[in-house]
Amino acid sequence: MAQVSIFWDPQGHEVDSLGSKRYLRATDGDTPYVSMPIRMLSIDTPEVHYPGRTKPSKYDANLAQLAQWIQQGKAPVPDGLASHLRPKLATGSAGTLQEQQGKDATKAFEDLLEQKLTRPNGRMRQVFLRAADEHFDHFGRLLAYMAPNYSAKERQTLSREDRATFNLLLVKSGWAAPFFIYPSIPKYEDLVLAQRVGREAFENGQGAWADPQALTGYEYRMCVRLFGVTKKLAAGTSVSSKEKFGWIGRYCADMTTREVFSPRDYHKVAPYNRIFIWPEDTAEAVGKMNLLPA
Repeated sequence: MAQVSIFWDPQGHEVDSLGSKRYLRATDGDTPYVSMPIRMLSIDTPEVHYPGRTKPSKYDANLAQLAQWIQQGKAPVPDGLASHLRPKLATGSAGTLQEQQGKDATKAFEDLLEQKLTRPNGRMRQVFLRAADEHFDHFGRLLAYMAPNYSAKERQTLSREDRATFNLLLVKSGWAAPFFIYPSIPKYEDLVLAQRVGREAFENGQGAWADPQALTGYEYRMCVRLFGVTKKLAAGTSVSSKEKFGWIGRYCADMTTREVFSPRDYHKVAPYNRIFIWPEDTAEAVGKMNLLPA
């Protein structure tokens, strides 16, 4: 039986069909290009470049320093999250691991594209895109689900999982972490499927989950921001409360228990059960998903 207890069948947030597009190339595990750049919805792969065009491997020393500051109590991190993050940062190669996993995720995505878009006769099929109500992110990338463009006849012979989006296939491979952000959440059947394949990938150590010291993409980006804040604090620089705690902002709901946790307690929810919520959406999300305080 499905463990997902949030019955989410969104109204007013239905995805819009954009039809078929020709795949061109990929620059990151979750950023393929068609005739426009796409940010694939509900997933997050390790970073190849961040911040900006900087390679994560350049941040090894900074993240190791952050681990020391966390241990010394200089970082604005509660004990639970500190215990979760510090061992991953203290390896001295957290950035290098992030970068290598980002490259591996890109390769896995390219392999999936070759496998799923090649027809039996060798010709390439197009891709089908479905975009969220809020079509673009702040980088101008289209927010979308991306799938092979199967014909109506083909779809009659394929199960829901057989005709999976590339978003879901990357989660299944373990090279993408589930990354649901309210209100762009799949309908109940798709949410159940995503939770199941995400859990299987995590528990079986697939892809990036094979290394217990790995940071998800969103954790790596968060730690880069946390390093910047802690560097100022360690130097005795005065920072505002907004800056001091602005390195993390999304609440996190557990889709199996309906509990909602504060941003700095997201680690208490298994990675495959997380639904993130921006502060300004929290009141609406609590009502629509019938969430409970943790």
